[in-house]
Amino acid sequence: MSVHSQALGEHTTGRSSVPMEFRLPFVSRSPVFARNVVATSQPLATQAGLLALARGGNAIDAALAAAITLTVVEPTMNGIGSDAFALIWDGERLHGLNASGRAPQAWSPQRFAGQQKMPQIGWDSVTVPGAVSAWVALSERFGALPFDDLFEAAIRYARDGYAVSPVIARQWDTATQQLADQPGFREAFMPAGRAPRAGERWRFPDQARTLAEIASTRGESFYRGRLAAEIAAYARATGGAITEADLAAHRCDWVDPISIDYHGFTIHEMPPNGAGIAALIALGMLEHLPVADTRPDSAERLHLQIEAMRLAFADAHAHVADPAHMRVDNSQLLDPAYLAERARLIDPKRAGRYAAGEPPRGGTVYLSVADAQGRMVSMIQSNFKGFGSGVVVPGAGISLQNRGSGFSLTAGHPNLVGPGKRPYHTIIPAFMTRAGKPVMGFGVMGGNMQPQGHLQVAMRFIDDAANPQSCSDGPRWRIDDAGELMMEAAVPAAAVDGLRARGHTPKVMPPDSIDFGSCQAVARVSDDLEDGYVAGSDHRRDGHAAGF
Repeated sequence: MSVHSQALGEHTTGRSSVPMEFRLPFVSRSPVFARNVVATSQPLATQAGLLALARGGNAIDAALAAAITLTVVEPTMNGIGSDAFALIWDGERLHGLNASGRAPQAWSPQRFAGQQKMPQIGWDSVTVPGAVSAWVALSERFGALPFDDLFEAAIRYARDGYAVSPVIARQWDTATQQLADQPGFREAFMPAGRAPRAGERWRFPDQARTLAEIASTRGESFYRGRLAAEIAAYARATGGAITEADLAAHRCDWVDPISIDYHGFTIHEMPPNGAGIAALIALGMLEHLPVADTRPDSAERLHLQIEAMRLAFADAHAHVADPAHMRVDNSQLLDPAYLAERARLIDPKRAGRYAAGEPPRGGTVYLSVADAQGRMVSMIQSNFKGFGSGVVVPGAGISLQNRGSGFSLTAGHPNLVGPGKRPYHTIIPAFMTRAGKPVMGFGVMGGNMQPQGHLQVAMRFIDDAANPQSCSDGPRWRIDDAGELMMEAAVPAAAVDGLRARGHTPKVMPPDSIDFGSCQAVARVSDDLEDGYVAGSDHRRDGHAAGF
């Protein structure tokens, strides 16, 4: 803990609590305090979650109602054909659910011979969608409400319409320029020949009918019934590889989260094939670096964070894949001695270039929900890039993700594309505990921004005692897919100059840039459930945190 955090702790009420500073030093919204709380990237989805809680549902029901609604009200980031991951605190322990899909059986490396990288859009970027299976599995194991009750708000908005919010309208318009010619996209999402504008009412009755069928069949139609047949038939007709057999073979998996200790807290992530391990690798290195000697948003701290993240990405991109095909295991990548050795490569005064190490051998929506009984959900659901592949099944409103673009085409790489494999995934929910007790569910959606966002949010919360809203609001940096360092306009100019002096080449983005992700976070105020939660929702999006 930093000296600042310890000082704040002296002013707690005497209960065991997480010291938090409730000033709001950045462009901000007020944090939300409540005993039941929902934080999502779209206000209508937040309302759907609150309605589930008000009807007697629990945090899992609320998370599912919000997630299902997000497929309708934020189609620019997720849809019925998305993938999903979730971390669930059931009141006693943490569970992980991997609902990412696998490659069609026809996807051998030979299918993509001669290509330099995987296709980014179209059918050859589509793996089997897993989000529907997540809805079913979470409801069956933890839900209190009937499954079909969770779909009410989503079906209503798809059938009767809703006003498109400003950020989503902007993203929608941008996507049409790339995806208009993909199978089914123009008819589904550009019926007027363009994207809807902010404030315009959007209706999608095809999606309403599909959601109703998923609800009434508990997802069976999507994987083994009429909807599965429609997906497979459209693939055959328009050049796709997914078959009825690929859909029927899909399963989601309950997994044990992975974690690392950082300055007295434990950060939990989903294990591979997700990229959450990259955030843990970076935090594990920062545990060995002089973070306590730096100030928030200073060049000294940003430099350490950026260098640790570059090292973490080097390892993640080299080693992380479908766990059945990885050559090193998670414990080797998170081995404290290995991370200490990697940390020693970082020069506090100079930017470096890093290759992967050799460990010792042995478009996305995010939401966070918590209820008065102590259950907490950290869940993420994603198309990957915007609308995903751009492929939309006609008459069904099923937009399909492009997670297959996460595979490698490098011979011998553990993430090499192959039949039935899961690709490297960027979508990652996160969770934080201290001494075995829940502290915060959080996430930062946005492609490869996610592990970088987790690192930055976790450090603001732990090292600076920032509350969840301030953790979200603080200016961010991002290493993009090409390795370029980008800085939000709000990063202090002195810090940017200090990074340049250390050999970095930061690119300061315009003030309205939406390249730095969107955070939702819900934290326990103390160990006493009566004190409830404090929640934050990112001001960079149309999101909303609310509770009662």
